[in-house]
Amino acid sequence: MSSLLTVGSVAFDAIETPFGKTDKIVGGAATYISISASYFAKDQKIVSVVGDDFPKETLLDLKSRGVDIDGLQVKDGEKTFFWSGKYHNDMNSRDTLVTELNVLENFDPVIPASYQGVDYLMLGNLAPTVQRQVIERLEERPKLIALDTMNFWMDIMMEEVHNTIKLVDVLIINDEEARQLSGEYSLRKAAKKILKMGPTYLIIKKGEHGALLFSGEKVFFAPALPLEEVFDPTGAGDTFAGGFMGYLAKTDDISFENMKRAIIAGSAMASFCVELFGTERIESLNQTEIYDRMLEFVDLVEFTIDK
Repeated sequence: MSSLLTVGSVAFDAIETPFGKTDKIVGGAATYISISASYFAKDQKIVSVVGDDFPKETLLDLKSRGVDIDGLQVKDGEKTFFWSGKYHNDMNSRDTLVTELNVLENFDPVIPASYQGVDYLMLGNLAPTVQRQVIERLEERPKLIALDTMNFWMDIMMEEVHNTIKLVDVLIINDEEARQLSGEYSLRKAAKKILKMGPTYLIIKKGEHGALLFSGEKVFFAPALPLEEVFDPTGAGDTFAGGFMGYLAKTDDISFENMKRAIIAGSAMASFCVELFGTERIESLNQTEIYDRMLEFVDLVEFTIDK
């Protein structure tokens, strides 16, 4: 079994959607990624930072899922990163109401000695300078490095984004971010430009319209499962990344063909995530549920053509 290191935020969120609202609940990219990946990868590690206000039971839950938390710093007397947002009726757009960086403002990722030699690295959405620090602090390059970023970083430090994605194997972004990064509206043209920037593989998430995988001239499209209700889309992209990377770590196969299966695993996990607020739905899944959900994706696209 290969090891997976996730670097990203462990945070508090407060969410409002047309279906209701929450007070502060546990969120953050690394949280969603690690929980999602835990259903596939059994050797996980995490690098992040929280304040002493973060619930210890959540850290114990991560440990119970096989996540090594030696790289998760707890800062005494400081507060955990907090984000609050409100989704519009279409659930595809949202307004950020509050962002409090707190401990994340001066986050210095410390890589424990026991984390050296990790096989797979998932860099969740953070400042590109911090993501690059992590890569540089690993003594041995992992077999596969995947990175998520967002338009916020492209707006304020595009050059740093370019410098960091040169160093990764897989870039995971949404369609809006792909267009901003490439300057192309056509996603096929955007993918060609982005792949020239360094990554071998590009995943473009399209929310309720599925996900695209590009590598060279190869393209794969995974549909999204048509759900009756999307309750809360927060963390769905990170849950996708966790399922994707967890599956790759479990199978230890980074061929294009296996990445197709990994995308279906990620899509299945994301489809669970949106069914309840926060991480609630993905905390209590079982392997049968996940396998059956993956089969639903297969059924969506399986067909034959008569001559």
